[in-house]
This record gives sequence, structure tokens and C-alpha cells, in this order.
Amino acid sequence: MKLGDIAHSRAGDKGNISNLSLIPYNELDYLFLKKQITEEKVKSYFNERIKGSVTRYELPHLHAFNFVLEAALYSGVTRSLALDPHGKTLSSIFLMMEIDPEEYRKYRHLSLSKTSDNH
Repeated sequence: MKLGDIAHSRAGDKGNISNLSLIPYNELDYLFLKKQITEEKVKSYFNERIKGSVTRYELPHLHAFNFVLEAALYSGVTRSLALDPHGKTLSSIFLMMEIDPEEYRKYRHLSLSKTSDNH
């Protein structure tokens, strides 16, 4: 199962820094993403592409996250010979991250049970 099955993302840049939003299609999945998509997991996933740190900012009222990837754009737009100097494809690559379908099914079952218990 891919991250893109349950969320969408946009990429932005400033100098050599890329930021990726992560927004679940269903706000019930926010807590699952909070647990599963950590700074360490994102850093490991992008492996050698990110030379600096990864910082995750949580936006619970929006049910979203912003990941800031330091030293991720090969010295920045004006200095890079990369085909994608702005890093716009990073959001598409991010959404290809594998997530455990069994963990997701368990989470959804529990969250839907709690939701129906409240009504």
C-alpha cells in the first residue's frame, strides 16, 4: 500500500530547502500518519537525497503535516544542474512510500469503531 492511497502532498522550495505537505484524504487518518510517518522514516526513505535534517511540523487543526527537508535540492535552484532543481517531484516520490496495509486496516477498524461508539 502506498502513502498516496490515503494522502496527498505538495512540494515547495526555498534555496536548498524543500518542504513537503502531507494531507490525508480522510481526517480520520491523521493520527495514523502521525504515528507512521516520522522524521526518521522520511529521512531514511529519501536516503542520500537529503543531506541535512528532516523536521516534521504537525498541524492538527488542519489534519496535516509539513516536512522541512534541509540540504535537499543540490545547493538550490540557481546553483543546481539537476533536472528538477525546485524539487517538485519530491512530493510524488513521497507518495510512493510504502505503508503497512495490515497496520492501516487495524487502525481504520479501531478508529471507525470509536467513531460509531460516539454516535
